[in-house]
Amino acid sequence: MQGHTDTHFEEELRDLKAEILKMGAIVEEMIARSTQALVARDSHMAEEVMSQDPEVNQLEMGIDERCLQLLALRQPAASDLRFIILGLKISKDLERMGDLSVDICQQVTQLNLEPQLKPYQDLPRLAATAQRMVKQALDSFVKRDAELANQVCEMDDEADDLKDQIFQDVVTIMQKETEAAARGVRLILVARHLERIADHATNIAEEVIFMVNGKDIRHGGAKLRH
Repeated sequence: MQGHTDTHFEEELRDLKAEILKMGAIVEEMIARSTQALVARDSHMAEEVMSQDPEVNQLEMGIDERCLQLLALRQPAASDLRFIILGLKISKDLERMGDLSVDICQQVTQLNLEPQLKPYQDLPRLAATAQRMVKQALDSFVKRDAELANQVCEMDDEADDLKDQIFQDVVTIMQKETEAAARGVRLILVARHLERIADHATNIAEEVIFMVNGKDIRHGGAKLRH
């Protein structure tokens, strides 16, 4: 951070960033392993991912407490104020991503009880896109890089398109094979959860752009221009 005379405050901001990155690393792992559990049909791995949810919840509460203390005791201004408020928002987005990873694993454990409906090709691609968006959104936060954040926003359409393709493919199978309905719905839910993870990554990226440039691009506002 620029312009601080209080080195203790600088240290507090560094600690806050470190906690956010710790939470982000756990959530990134949960997203990756939830998809691995789906592809490998590994219910044990899915259960392990679900067991990480309490740790993510504790980190969210700790980050929120840190942010509220900094706001109350330090009364930050300008960029520091935006940084701390963004910390509050990021923790909520990350916590929701963790919940969505758990939701995916709940579907995986049920899917693994029956024969595989179709080869999992587009779902891993959607998961990889969502993971890339989460990582890049957090990188943009650390680097205070609005251009990097803007790239995340632009990737959201790719995630939406993949989700739509999965929906179409699964519905086609369900129309031909009525006994596949339950498994088809579960796959559609997995795709929807992954797409929502991508949405939360986009939320973080949009907030980073606002933190850096003071430009609000949410709800269809103009994106950065190259």
